[in-house]
Amino acid sequence: MKETAYKTQWKYLIDRLENEHDLTDEELKAVLLCDAPGFDEYISGKARKVREAYYGKDVYLRGLIEISNICRNNCYYCGIRSGNTNCERYRLSKEQILSCCDIGYELGFRTFVMQGGEDPFYTDELIVSIIRDIKDKYPDCAVTLSLGEFEKESYQKFFDAGADRYLLRHETADKAHYEMLHPAEMSFERRMQCLRDLKEIGYQVGCGMMVGSPYQTTEHLVEDLRFLQEFRPEMVGIGPFIPHHDTQFADHPAGTVDMTLRLLSVIRLILPDVLLPATTALGTIDPRGREKGILAGANVVMPNLSPSDVRGKYLLYDNKICTGDEAAECIRCMAMRIASVGYETVVARGDHAGFGTK
Repeated sequence: MKETAYKTQWKYLIDRLENEHDLTDEELKAVLLCDAPGFDEYISGKARKVREAYYGKDVYLRGLIEISNICRNNCYYCGIRSGNTNCERYRLSKEQILSCCDIGYELGFRTFVMQGGEDPFYTDELIVSIIRDIKDKYPDCAVTLSLGEFEKESYQKFFDAGADRYLLRHETADKAHYEMLHPAEMSFERRMQCLRDLKEIGYQVGCGMMVGSPYQTTEHLVEDLRFLQEFRPEMVGIGPFIPHHDTQFADHPAGTVDMTLRLLSVIRLILPDVLLPATTALGTIDPRGREKGILAGANVVMPNLSPSDVRGKYLLYDNKICTGDEAAECIRCMAMRIASVGYETVVARGDHAGFGTK
């Protein structure tokens, strides 16, 4: 059946996606491209219904600590890539990271996310030491890492020290597309192996992709959805591609809010119990982007706990929001924004529905 015929039965397709968590490739493509009036309201309503069946009206807070903008990699789209000589570099000490956790705990955070470039300063031993100190002081909290690619032995050490979750975006499930976005020394196969290693070890694993990245096609997005179905991550982080002025994609158009929201809803229907953030990138490209993300099926937000004097230096893309806010200001603002659309930020670890605490 031709794509135009699918558009006349889009409610049927969405209902099937809700009930069966699957469609054919052509049907998924038709859903992503559908321009019928009322389509987005219908699919987002279905996504909210599903997320509320698993997580109610709760929105989980993650305290984001951007520990370093030093990175050995030279990803073509990234503002902190190693080849960007205009980037003002920094890294946080162990003491600064622990201080961020102290502030965050008082504010009600029960998950801390350590995110950074692939900075060789942070050895396995140092990362293990930081994890253990956080878990010793705050045993009721989850520790999430988002520090890039390591050997499986390193991931195991971090897990044994108490790390609960690991976020590693796959960026794209298409090898040829991956190679358009990364230098030759970076390997699509290695990225996928890292994700498999993390899942095998027992982490709650997060992956995800940019929406509207350079050279991306609708077929690429369908491949991404197929990968998510097969891999079954506990979290999926997606956001619109936003160009950075010091990269070769500076003049490439940004991804759209509409496609990002549509994909959030589709992912919620494919993986009903997934943890799904409304990302900072979505809030950057649209002043109400995070609220719209919550209404499209998302149930996680990540306010920034990094020291305010370094936030303006962790710029993966241009015009990033909340670079000057203090942590307390971030969380108050976020709670009000979430409440404005009928949901509630909660003090909780916010584990995936299929996981208990470690």
